[in-house]
This record gives sequence, C-alpha cells and structure tokens, in this order.
Amino acid sequence: MTSLDDYPRIAVIDHGAGNLVSIEQALTVVGARVSIVRDADGLGPADAVVVPGVGAAGPAMKRLDERGLTEALRQWIAGDRPFLGICLGMQLLFDGSDEDGSTTLGAIAGRTTLIEDAPTLPHIGWNQVERVGPHPAFDGIPDDVDFYFVHSYAGAPLDAGVVLARTGHGRPFVSAVARGRLLGVQFHPERSGRDGLRLLANFVEGVRVATDAGLVGSVRSTGSAA
Repeated sequence: MTSLDDYPRIAVIDHGAGNLVSIEQALTVVGARVSIVRDADGLGPADAVVVPGVGAAGPAMKRLDERGLTEALRQWIAGDRPFLGICLGMQLLFDGSDEDGSTTLGAIAGRTTLIEDAPTLPHIGWNQVERVGPHPAFDGIPDDVDFYFVHSYAGAPLDAGVVLARTGHGRPFVSAVARGRLLGVQFHPERSGRDGLRLLANFVEGVRVATDAGLVGSVRSTGSAA
C-alpha cells in the first residue's frame, strides 16, 4: 500500500496573486503532498516547485524579492529540478514583461508580450492547445484538446526549441514551453477538467520517478543542493 510519505512533495509558491486553493486541491487529488510556500526556507524539503497565478509580473516579482524567493527559484531552475509555471507563473520564466516593464526570472530568453491581433482581451475561456512536439506532461491527453485560459499577455521565447504548444487567439501565441525538467503552461490545468488533471498527474509522476531515481535534490534556503 502506498503511504503518504511516498507522495512527491510539491511546493506551491504564494506570491500574492492567484487562487492557491484550486491548484492545491488539484495536486492533492493527483497524488502530491502540497505545501504553500511563502519564503525560501520552504523550498528545503520540496521535490518540485509550482508557481501559479494571475495578474501582473511586477507585483509578483516584488513579493518574490521581498520573501527571498527570486534567487532561490533561479537556482532551483538552474539545477534542473522539477518546476511548473502556470499562467503568470509561466510568464515569470522569461527575461521581462512588456505589461509593466518588470524584470522577471530570466530562465528562458525572451519577453512576455501582449497577444497580437487578438479579437478580445483578456483572452478568457476554453481554447485549443496545438502541440508542436511530444512531452511526458501530455501523455494520455488527446492532440489539440481545449484547456482553460485567462490572460492578455503571453511569453515569446527567442529559442523555438523550447516551444511545446501554441494556441490561436488572433496571432498564435506560445501556450506551453519545456526544457529539461522545467515546464510552463499559459492555461490553467487546475481549471481544465479531466485533461488538466491528467497533465498535473503526469507532472507529479515525473517528479516521483526522478526523485526515486535520485536525479533531483532539495534546496536549502541558501540555494545549495541538499
């Protein structure tokens, strides 16, 4: 029988923007032990990090800076530890945001820009995610399935090799990126029904496999590998 101790430990970052209850519940349903983390010390026991959220990059980065999380997250990503950015959490992966001119995490070269030629903004509701390549996060999910979006800006990576999926709303924008154990999705899997839960379950399973194999380590508040 699987015990709670066998479940991957997921740190969900609270930067003051977003419904943490929905992502916490969804991750718990798919077999994760979830903790809401508000400072760098909270990353110590984690096997993976999830950064959710809605809103603007500037206020989110301000809170991350105030809580000592900016550099800790940069080191986490640089160490190729499992990371999932959702909506604003994906946008924070880029160098900066045109929404408010803020500097963000710089994990992926490029900027967050306004969706071009959009018929309506914000882009709210279900829309098709067109994958440009395979990825374990989408295992068992039909091609071109719809996920739920709420946003006006999207990341524009300079390296086409990190693009995992695109979505059309005016000019097509990048709706998922991946590199190593880093994954970013512009849509909200926690609000996307069965397919969204499947994506989260795939992410959690990937964390479990990597942790069991000793391929990832935790990070102390100093940012060093444990």
